[in-house]
Amino acid sequence: MFRPLSLFVGLRYSKAKHKNKFVSFISMASIFGIILGVAVLIVGLSTMNGFEKALRDQLLSVIPHAELEVVEGDFKNEKAILSQVREHPGIAGASPYIVMNALLQNNIHMKALQMRAIDPDTETQVTAVEKYIKQGGWELLSTADNSIILGEPVAKQLNLAVGDTVTLLLPQPSSVKLKAPRKFAFTLTGTFKMGGQVDTTLGFIHINKAKQILNVQHATGIAFKVDDVLQAQTLVREVAYNIPVYMYVKSWITSQGYLYQDIQMVKSLMYVILLLVVAVACFNIVSTLVMAVNEKRGDIAILKTMGANKWSLRAIFMVQGAFNGLMGSLFGGLLGIYLSLNLSSIFAAIESLIGRKFLSGDIYFIDYLPSQIDYQQVMVITVVAFVMSVVATVYPAWTASNIEPAKELGYSH
Repeated sequence: MFRPLSLFVGLRYSKAKHKNKFVSFISMASIFGIILGVAVLIVGLSTMNGFEKALRDQLLSVIPHAELEVVEGDFKNEKAILSQVREHPGIAGASPYIVMNALLQNNIHMKALQMRAIDPDTETQVTAVEKYIKQGGWELLSTADNSIILGEPVAKQLNLAVGDTVTLLLPQPSSVKLKAPRKFAFTLTGTFKMGGQVDTTLGFIHINKAKQILNVQHATGIAFKVDDVLQAQTLVREVAYNIPVYMYVKSWITSQGYLYQDIQMVKSLMYVILLLVVAVACFNIVSTLVMAVNEKRGDIAILKTMGANKWSLRAIFMVQGAFNGLMGSLFGGLLGIYLSLNLSSIFAAIESLIGRKFLSGDIYFIDYLPSQIDYQQVMVITVVAFVMSVVATVYPAWTASNIEPAKELGYSH
């Protein structure tokens, strides 16, 4: 079988044992360095991709993507505005709401939180909170029963069980004199647990009950869901410009956008830092090839006297270095994919072994380490690592091609 001389000799040199054991050690160290760098970079980026997916699928599924809230009063033409919002391109659904900052009291236990009054019939168009309610769905909210749904941590803090009565305290309408707060009795009909700070800061009642309490005829806010979450800020502004009402314009980017920005920043830094680690490992190939060239000076001189040109000699050592880079990149890619696919299980096993949770669901919006492989990223990382290893062979290969046979053979003689 025909094989080019440079490829044949280069592969032989790659597999041959070196007279100097230190050369073999440096060669293996460069391969393992590339494997480790590529694998860690793939695992790190897969973790960031997992956090980004969890943010989109979990956190952004339980909060509205965008909101319009009147500065004063309520939406007089609520139904018309809702129809206008729903018909806007890029809007997946809309629902009215009213927000109240309240204090909940049960005997000596008290908790301040934001009460969100929603329409059970349309809230599912905007959020997926309903699937986190343990006792059922939005049908648990009823105007007549003064029903309330709270986060599980809040219910525990107030020492409440489903069916218990809790007192809702609201400030009196603005006046000069200091007055006692208004009190309303509600029955806890359900609890939810979504993870993160939402469980401890939010409660739900029926929008009709909120209208009675605040003495308003219509909703004070409209929440909506968009098809592309990254376009939420643009879409909410477009919608707001077409509604002749003085409003606050909000989106998830203003309230939770820091999480997404942090993920993107960490991902970018990880790219740079770990690619530098791979670069250091690749340039260990320079040390390997420089020592290999010094070890093979006699062989190079003989090949030159037999007619091998400079490019053939350069190709020999480029093949030898590229072989190390190829092995490191391929095995690093495979190791990174394997670890990324099993990262959540490995992380859970470590937590179980040491008996400690690294991510608390009460603080973060997830309590596990997510991972999502982007095979395009894997391909780019593997190819870049291989290219860097080939570039690292240029100097030693060039040095080998400049060896003068007369000097080398004369010295060895």
